[in-house]
Amino acid sequence: MAIIISQIKTSLDEPKEYAINKALSILKLSEKDVKASYIHKTSVDARHGITFVSSVCLELFSEKKEKSLLQKFPNAKPFLKSELNVKAGSRPLDGKIVIAGFGPAGMFCALTLCEYGFKPVVFERGASMDERISEVEKYWKSGKVNPNANVQFGEGGAGTFSDGKLTTRINDPLCARVLEKFREFGAPDEILVKAKPHIGTDKLRDIVKNLRNRIIQLGGEVRFLTSVENIGISNGAVRYVRVNGEDISCGALVLAVGHSARDTFEMLLENGVEIIPKPFSVGARIEHLQVDIDTALYGKYAGHPTLPPAEYALSHHENGRGVYTFCMCPGGFVVASASENGSIVTNGMSYFDRAGKNANSAVLVSVTPDDFGKEPLSGVEFIRKLEAKAYEMGAVHGKNGSAPAMLTREFLGNGCGFSLGRVTPTYLPGIQPCDLRELFPEFVSETLSAGIRNFERQIRGFSDNDSVLTAIETRSSSPVRIPRNEEFVTSIADNLYPCGEGAGYAGGIMSAAVDGIRTAVKIMGKYRPK
Repeated sequence: MAIIISQIKTSLDEPKEYAINKALSILKLSEKDVKASYIHKTSVDARHGITFVSSVCLELFSEKKEKSLLQKFPNAKPFLKSELNVKAGSRPLDGKIVIAGFGPAGMFCALTLCEYGFKPVVFERGASMDERISEVEKYWKSGKVNPNANVQFGEGGAGTFSDGKLTTRINDPLCARVLEKFREFGAPDEILVKAKPHIGTDKLRDIVKNLRNRIIQLGGEVRFLTSVENIGISNGAVRYVRVNGEDISCGALVLAVGHSARDTFEMLLENGVEIIPKPFSVGARIEHLQVDIDTALYGKYAGHPTLPPAEYALSHHENGRGVYTFCMCPGGFVVASASENGSIVTNGMSYFDRAGKNANSAVLVSVTPDDFGKEPLSGVEFIRKLEAKAYEMGAVHGKNGSAPAMLTREFLGNGCGFSLGRVTPTYLPGIQPCDLRELFPEFVSETLSAGIRNFERQIRGFSDNDSVLTAIETRSSSPVRIPRNEEFVTSIADNLYPCGEGAGYAGGIMSAAVDGIRTAVKIMGKYRPK
């Protein structure tokens, strides 16, 4: 066993390794008591001055002393290893294990299965990484979307064109396993110790390809530009999947399709699969100068060489409705992220070095079925209409693909002027000045305004005269959930496994990857490999 002692503070000018000595001092231990020690996690605390706050992992020679320390110190807890508890199943597979989608959930489900002797086949509707990158870059220049190779669909999923954040609110030991796998396939060592690790879109692309190659080496198969067009369900099980017009025998089907697979949701409904609408959020991307965010959060310490670009996470409730920042990208870019022509979708992206001039974040307002309807795909249609309206507004005077944008001060002050100041919007193919209040439903505009005003009180300059809002952000989470039971299967088919963000069980790279692993464990607990 080992223990983790948290809340160990070091100053900006102290080496972070000093945290280990401070932890030993707090616990009244000597180096002779310790078999192994290392920094477990570290973060920046900017609330009262600037300090680094670390947790330290200690493995002692005496397990009795470890147990005593756990009882004595409230900041100490046991270290939980990220080991899988796999119980071998006995049921024979009547066909292939099929995984639909090669985002984080599908990737980690496939990898885990392969590591334990199973050989799944992955069908990804989008393109492989290199082709996908080429098509996305063309889209950002022309505004024309390739439905089969875009920011939402393709190798690595939507997270590939993001900041590569590896943060999550779930407290699951498997998170450590995901981080270790990312490092194994090329991520820097620092992701294991940073409290808010990120990879950056540039590094993530090679890591995803390395992970894919490992799956293939272990006997798995990954097919791109191959969409699951239909499924055949009979006698309580999925018997086949249809891909590119061909019916393939299926022993188990994992639905890791992502939050934008709207045609797949429609196909599932037609086949009797239960889908329910769930709350999600809509809003816009706000851009500031990164140096202004650094100054607001770090004060006189802004620019210190040991400090990373500052980041924030803000939330507020207004009349029972939530408004919050999401996927904040320090030194990043606002990017076009539509998966259908005739629509506008924004997202945030940054490279590993986070060296861009601007900071950006989504500012989102929660919406519920009470707002958009309670039919299974009511949320999908609500989003579609907003994305199409944003496209129409952006194209009135600009070129196709321009996103509607507005100065934050004009949005708050009910003005319509647009004169750029210090902040140059980063969105490609470009922006078109618009009144965003005409885009959003009134309750969204009002809540968004109230939230931004509140965030100004938390971060001075958040509603700065030069900051820019670019719309529309709609893909922060899935608008549907596909219900599953404790065995992770649906009621209509006991070999149909809804998985990851698209099915409503995750909200980012980490939680989707963990859900993929857990889904693999459920499959292995039922079936035996061929």
